[in-house]
Amino acid sequence: MLSVSSVHRDAVVATCIRALPNEGCGLMLGTSDGTVTEIVPSPNVADSAKLYEIDSGVLLRAYRRSEEESLLVLGVFHSHTHSEAYPSPTDVAQAPDPEWHYLLVSLRDVSTAIRSFHIVDGEISEEEISL
Repeated sequence: MLSVSSVHRDAVVATCIRALPNEGCGLMLGTSDGTVTEIVPSPNVADSAKLYEIDSGVLLRAYRRSEEESLLVLGVFHSHTHSEAYPSPTDVAQAPDPEWHYLLVSLRDVSTAIRSFHIVDGEISEEEISL
């Protein structure tokens, strides 16, 4: 389970909206029980409405901070600008860590949809989000 406060959820959605027309993205830092304690926005290096890529400097700084502050990089979030909040084949192929939570935000409709998944060896499983 991934626990996300309304403040962190709003930060994720705001990051994704600011990135329009491209996909927005970033990292989630938190505790071993899956509680998100910080959102780390990243520029979308792919500069695309269909792909995302976390900036390598943001990733490096997040891992350094997580070590210094005894946090974990829990996973990544990104938006889908024209489709549902479900991992695309590209998302699955690029999923770097089977321990990560993959939080997706759909901006297809006026009301945003947020869902979280684990992706292990190409297999997608949805997980509950506690808000």
